[in-house]
Amino acid sequence: MYEPIDQSFFEKDTLELAQQLLGHYIVHEQQTGLLVGRIVETEAYQGPEDRAAHSFRNRRTKRTEIMFQKPGYAYTYQMHTHTLLNVVAGSIETPHAVLIRAIEPVLGMEQMRLNRGAHVKEVNLTNGPGKLTKALGITMQYYGHHLLDRPLFISQGEGRKEIAVSPRVGIGNTGDAVHYPWRFYEKDNPFVSKYRL
Repeated sequence: MYEPIDQSFFEKDTLELAQQLLGHYIVHEQQTGLLVGRIVETEAYQGPEDRAAHSFRNRRTKRTEIMFQKPGYAYTYQMHTHTLLNVVAGSIETPHAVLIRAIEPVLGMEQMRLNRGAHVKEVNLTNGPGKLTKALGITMQYYGHHLLDRPLFISQGEGRKEIAVSPRVGIGNTGDAVHYPWRFYEKDNPFVSKYRL
């Protein structure tokens, strides 16, 4: 049922990709079974002109190197104790990325509960970028993994509902970038993360 999407899907403007990802699935094939989530919230980051991007001013480091490659690769990084998952966007040598901020669980709920903890309410399982990676078992080992390749890939969704737009979350001290309306989410979906400046 779930098959990797075509490479051409990733080859579009970064802001468009951030919106087009909504409604599609993240699929992680594991020995315990499939873990599937429907993407309901994203954020676009457009280095080198975006002060909120890790690649601002074309900053090229061991961490950001994958962002300079072709679109569709996974850019994972650690924030505190959490792994965050980004989809590399833009053309080669243009270090853009789209952060996956929230998903709606579709398949493998029991394993997601085990991964996150039995005490976690269903609506809180995947409503944040660190929560969703933990629920899906996504770790730093996927840095540089192409999201057309099993066991972790983006799969065609069944459409999306109304899209809402806002500034991005948690990027204070980034000048004008704090106001860019580059966060996209499915309106009224309970699995969207709570907005905070």
